[in-house]
Amino acid sequence: MVFVIARRRCGPQAARTPMNDHLESLLERMRLLEKEILRELQKKELEFFYEVRKGKVRFTEEARTRHKRLVKRFLSYLRDTTFGVLLTAPVIWSCLIPVALTDLVFSVYQALCFPIYGIPKVKRREYIRLDRRHLAYLNWVEKLNCEYCGYANGVLAYASEIAARTEQHWCPIKHALRMKSMHSRYRFFFDYGDAEHYRQQIEQVRRSFEDIDKESATEKAEP
Repeated sequence: MVFVIARRRCGPQAARTPMNDHLESLLERMRLLEKEILRELQKKELEFFYEVRKGKVRFTEEARTRHKRLVKRFLSYLRDTTFGVLLTAPVIWSCLIPVALTDLVFSVYQALCFPIYGIPKVKRREYIRLDRRHLAYLNWVEKLNCEYCGYANGVLAYASEIAARTEQHWCPIKHALRMKSMHSRYRFFFDYGDAEHYRQQIEQVRRSFEDIDKESATEKAEP
C-alpha cells in the first residue's frame, strides 16, 4: 500500500484500510504542525527587533547597538575556552573537507541523474542558510563556528533529501525493523512484504513527486 497512489485522480488505486487512513491523517497533522511551528518562529522577528526581507536579515539600529554591548571579546572568549576544546579544534574543522565534498558530489549527482530519472531536483538554497553572521553579539570566532555548523547541518539535510528522492525511485519499500526517524518521502513507500502492490504500482510510485510542486506553489502563495 502506498499513500501517494490513493490520492491520485487517475491510475491504479491502492487498497485502503482504516489503519492506512488513520496513519495518513496523523502524517497530515504532522505536516500542518510543522508549518504552525514555523509561523510561530517567524513571530520572533517582532520580539527580537528584526525582519527578513528578500532573504536578508535586518535588525533595528537600537537592537544592533544593544547586541554590540553584549559581544564577548576574543581574548575573554579564548581565556574561557578549555584546553580540551582548543586541542580538538583541528579535528572538528577537518570535518569541513568531507562535508564540502558531500555538498559537491551530491550536487553533481542530482544535476546529472535526476533529469534522467524524472526526479525533481532538491533546491540547495532551501537547506543551507548562513545568516548567523548578522548577529552583532557574536565575536568573529563565534560567527565562524555558527556558520560552519549551519553549513554542515544544511549540507547533511540537503544530501538526505536527495537520497530520499533517490530511494523513492529505486526502492520505495518501508523497513520491517523500527527506525529512529523517517525522511520526507518515506510515507509514500510500499509496506514491507506488500508484493502485489509493489509489482502493480512501482512505476507509478517512483515517478510520483507531484506533492513537491504543489507544496512549492502553496509556499509561494502564502504571504
